[in-house]
Amino acid sequence: MVTPPAVEEFAADVAALGWVSDLLVAGSLATGDHRPGVSDLDLVALTDGPVDDAREAALVAVHRRLDADSAAGLHLGCVYVDSATIADVHRKHPTWTHGQLVQRILSGITRAELVRHGYAVLGRPPGEVFPPVSDDDVRAAARAELTGYWAWAARRPWLWLDPALADLGLSSMARGRHALRHGDLLTKTAAVEAADAPAWLIGQLAARRRGERVASPRLRTALIAWRDARRTVRRAHRR
Repeated sequence: MVTPPAVEEFAADVAALGWVSDLLVAGSLATGDHRPGVSDLDLVALTDGPVDDAREAALVAVHRRLDADSAAGLHLGCVYVDSATIADVHRKHPTWTHGQLVQRILSGITRAELVRHGYAVLGRPPGEVFPPVSDDDVRAAARAELTGYWAWAARRPWLWLDPALADLGLSSMARGRHALRHGDLLTKTAAVEAADAPAWLIGQLAARRRGERVASPRLRTALIAWRDARRTVRRAHRR
């Protein structure tokens, strides 16, 4: 598996801080489905102790430098987890995403990606630090995402006029349905093919996944994606 040079450089930078013990790869890079320029780089760092204000400032400096240089346009994000809190699935952690540091949980889906497909750029393999993830754990993680954020989004139809959200929603609904049925993870590329959408739209989704500049009718796509989300969320609640 080829690790992008920006990730290797990032690993060296956080290791130099002296309190990041492990840097782990999740997401599409872990599953072999990464599309340069399209996919995000989803990373998880384990720290020795909590990330206080001084540590946060050091992380922001590292990320801003990389985002302006070797990681420009690569959407490199990282969740910083205090090693002592790995078992706490509800705890929020400092997370660098889209140019800012926010507080988020380490989702069950990301945990499953790490354990089942992830690898270490720095430190120990994910399976040595995270507990095993069963098929029922994957189902529970998918249900939590569908009945959490996606239920919130499904109650706000105007949000789906954003083409990026519509695309993400269609693939996320397909991934969620697959996880609920099979207790396994579906790559985003496979999810595009399994989207509950007309063939013409699936073809356009696949083209965008390949990095092609293809536009879809904004209103029609929004309506299709929003209706798919409403149906999928309802099923998740019933389960």
